[in-house]
Parts: sequence; C-alpha cells; structure tokens
Amino acid sequence: MTQMSAGTQTSKHKSAPIPFLDLITPHQELEGELVEAFRRGLQGAAFVGGSEVTAFEQEFAEFLRCSWSAGVASGTDALRFAYMCHDLEPGDEVVTVANTFIATTEALTQAGATLRFVDVTPGTFTMDPGALAAAIGPRTVGIVPVHLYGQVADMDPILALAERHGLWVVEDAAQAHGATYKGKPAGSLAPLSAFSFYPGKNLGACGEAGAVAGREASHRGVVSRLREHGQAKKYYHDSEGYNGRLDALQAAFLRVKLRRLIGWNEMRRRVAGWYREALSDVPEVELPLIARYGEPVYHLFVIQADRRDELQAHLQEQQIGTGLHYPLPLHLQRAYAPLGLRPGTFPVTERAAGRMLSLPMFPGLSEHQVHRVAEVIREFYLGKAPASNRR
Repeated sequence: MTQMSAGTQTSKHKSAPIPFLDLITPHQELEGELVEAFRRGLQGAAFVGGSEVTAFEQEFAEFLRCSWSAGVASGTDALRFAYMCHDLEPGDEVVTVANTFIATTEALTQAGATLRFVDVTPGTFTMDPGALAAAIGPRTVGIVPVHLYGQVADMDPILALAERHGLWVVEDAAQAHGATYKGKPAGSLAPLSAFSFYPGKNLGACGEAGAVAGREASHRGVVSRLREHGQAKKYYHDSEGYNGRLDALQAAFLRVKLRRLIGWNEMRRRVAGWYREALSDVPEVELPLIARYGEPVYHLFVIQADRRDELQAHLQEQQIGTGLHYPLPLHLQRAYAPLGLRPGTFPVTERAAGRMLSLPMFPGLSEHQVHRVAEVIREFYLGKAPASNRR
C-alpha cells in the first residue's frame, strides 16, 4: 500500500466499530415474534410445506402484485426453476450481465442454457438495453436482467426487445425486494421473477430461502413439481426434479419480517440520504445514481471511488466494515474461461469492478454512524472533515 498523506493518518481516538451489516439487532428486536413462530412450527409439526408456507406465498404474491409466488429452498433454486419453465435445449442462448453474483449464471447453465454476456449502463450498472439489442442473435431465446444493489433495471426497452424477438424474460430480483419501476414492484414486470431470502437481503430469512413469482398458472405448476422431485402428487413423478422446498420455519420467520419490509426500506432510503448529503462534495467519490424511472431500496450503498483499495484499507483501520460487489466480473472468472472473453470486452463493467466500494448499509444504521463513515472518507481524500460533520 502506498504511504498515506498526513490527512489520512489514523485518528488518535477510534470510535466504536461500525459493521458493514448488522443481523443481530433486528433479530433481537423481533425475538418474541420469531420464537412464537418457531413454537407454532413445533406444535403443529409442519416442518415441510403446510399452512405457513402457503400463507407466506400468498402474502408475498400480494406484496409483489403478482398472481402467485412459490417458496423454494434458495435464491439459486428460484432462478434455476424459473429458467426451467422455458424448456431450454442445447445451444439455446440467454443474455445477461457479468456484473452480478454467479448464481444468476450458474443456474442458467445448470438449466441447459448457453451464456451471452452484455455490458451495463454507467450509473445504474444494470443491463444496457442498447448492448442487449446488439447481442440478440438467431440462437437467443431469453433475457435475464438483474436488478442490482436495490435498483431496478430499465425494463421497458428490455421487454420491448423481448416482445419484438419472441424472447422470454426472467427478472433476477434477488437484491430488489420492494424496489419499484414506474410505480410497479420489482418482480412483477416480467412473466417470471426470482428472489433470494438469504439473511443479508432486505427481506432475509434465518437461513437459506427463495421464491419464484409469476403470472401464469402453468409456470406455477412447473416450479411446484421441480421443487418436489418432479412429482405432481406424492410418489407420481412427471419428471426428475429437485429437493428445493421452502422450509416451513423459514416461511414463518419470513412472514414476521415481511410486515416490516416497507418500513425497513424507508430506513435504508433515509440512510442513503445521509450519505448523499455528507459525501456530495468529495470529487473522488461518485455516489449511486437514482434512475429517473424507479425508486431503489438500497440493498447496498455502492460508491465508486478513486484509489478504492487504499480507501477500503483505511476504513478497515478505522474499524468500519465495507464490501466489494463485485471485484471480478463473471466474464473474467476462471469458471467462464471457456467463453474466451478477455479484459476490455465490457469496459463499463470492468471499470466499475475496480472502483466500486459498498459502504455500511442496514436499516438500523444511525446518522452519527453515517457521519463517522463519511468523516473517515473525507479525511482520506481531503485531509479533514467539514466542521458540521466533526463530532
């Protein structure tokens, strides 16, 4: 690491650590309701399927304004089962982005698709509709836009291209619980969508969980069979399937949390507003863009920063947690080396990968903590914090 200037030296008096994510406090606050949900599960002995799963599926579908949702064991299962609704055949090509977690694409190849990556738009870092239009070819059958960091992709031009070329669309909404696009919830924009309830999500289980949401009853039937070993009814198997069911206890926990999701998302937006105010005049920091078409829910608060790695190390020295989402784009991962894609293929994605830094973001983050994070960033770049931010 290069030597820092005098203005970036560690403060004499360190404040209390600020975690990147706090999963302890909200569960302590909900402990009574979560324990009661657990007791209901014990008393009813319905550990797989049952009323809690059915109730959560109905409530989540209503939240999304979708016809149905189907709980599954993980977000990856949700993606895989949504893709498998489309009967992929060898050589079928599906277009998605490289700036995402590998679950988006590993589920595609596991479902039988051939990958085709496209670049993202600066600012939102979601699928670039212009790049998508250029990538559609004779083997293309589907499109997977990824709603990233809590912000929805620009869906109208994506859906228009899909209709023009006869392609299916599945929304990867794993980071967008409650985000909206022109007033419509993420997950309701395409015929099928996939959600993850990994504990750190805006709506997170107390373990692994996921859901598929959609409009058509036929897709609901496919997902239901796939998660149940391919059986339409017990011991009668229409096809091979998976053990991909949503745990009933996780469904019960998710029901408790779903009632808080709108409030939690509002708190995330408030935290984002504090960051924007405190960092607005730091030229080395580019703040997340709020797209004109939607309202984000800030699953992550991701800045672009000069000397990103040095800044992250400095924040760590000050006991401030950060994350990298994502440091190596998928097209440059060893897992996808056979695609033959080299550095420079997707310049927006690759530039962002070297500059993005995720700052602490969770509903309970205080204004004082946000100002402390901003103060350390300002000290790193400017040598001092503004008088209004000094504590």
